[in-house]
Amino acid sequence: MTELSLRPDGTADRTAGATTGPIASAEELRLRRELAAVYRLVAHFRMTDLIFTHISVRLPGPEQHFLINPYGLLFEEITASNLVKIDLTGHPVEESQHPVNPAGFVIHSAIHAARSDAHCVLHTHTKAGCAVAAQEHGLLPLNQISMEFYDRLGYHDYEGVALNLAEQQRLVADLGGHPAMILRNHGLLTVGGTPAQAFLRMYYLDKACEIQTAATAAGTGLVIPSSDICELTARQLTGEDDSSDLQDDMGYELAWTALLRLVERVAPEYKD
Repeated sequence: MTELSLRPDGTADRTAGATTGPIASAEELRLRRELAAVYRLVAHFRMTDLIFTHISVRLPGPEQHFLINPYGLLFEEITASNLVKIDLTGHPVEESQHPVNPAGFVIHSAIHAARSDAHCVLHTHTKAGCAVAAQEHGLLPLNQISMEFYDRLGYHDYEGVALNLAEQQRLVADLGGHPAMILRNHGLLTVGGTPAQAFLRMYYLDKACEIQTAATAAGTGLVIPSSDICELTARQLTGEDDSSDLQDDMGYELAWTALLRLVERVAPEYKD
């Protein structure tokens, strides 16, 4: 078999490896690199569950193809070229030596099919995320970080391992138009218009869960701001606010650029 690798100029090369098929477009190569970078960042920030979670990105075009991780590889092993391209039925559209996680297909294909804005879908089983997913009250607005998701978070009740297609409709309904969802007794999920947006949402959703587990473990009373302040903060953090004296419309872009510098230092082979 041959594997698609990327030259420094962004053009395609072919070497011994995992994937065959037509040379990808420049846009596909860019998305492969961005998605591979997200996998490496999830590994770097210790948000993985060995090989058992998944991140996908929709490719442009009417075919509704998307990229997802090769089932069996650790996130630190994922590169631009070994991502698997599949369709909405879960079938690979290019030859690959790697299978796809069935639960990943059930969750991700449903959301990609239902949400045109959900170009990237990211799912984790972090310790803090699973802990909050097991708490009856869900995510509380205990901190500025968690307030980004105030009244902007879906909840989906646990139905067992996501191996039944009938669950897809309920997953989509529970996510609604939200940017993120807590899968009760399971984990966290974010969507984004780009891999960068989905990752940054997950980074801060997981951080909010870490804060909550620490605060509730202290065993003292919790201070929760008023609903008006929580809503204002959410609007400020999501770019919806136009009432504050100043706005920060570049923070997430700057953070993503900094994260790419980090990936280049710790795992430059992600682009291969």
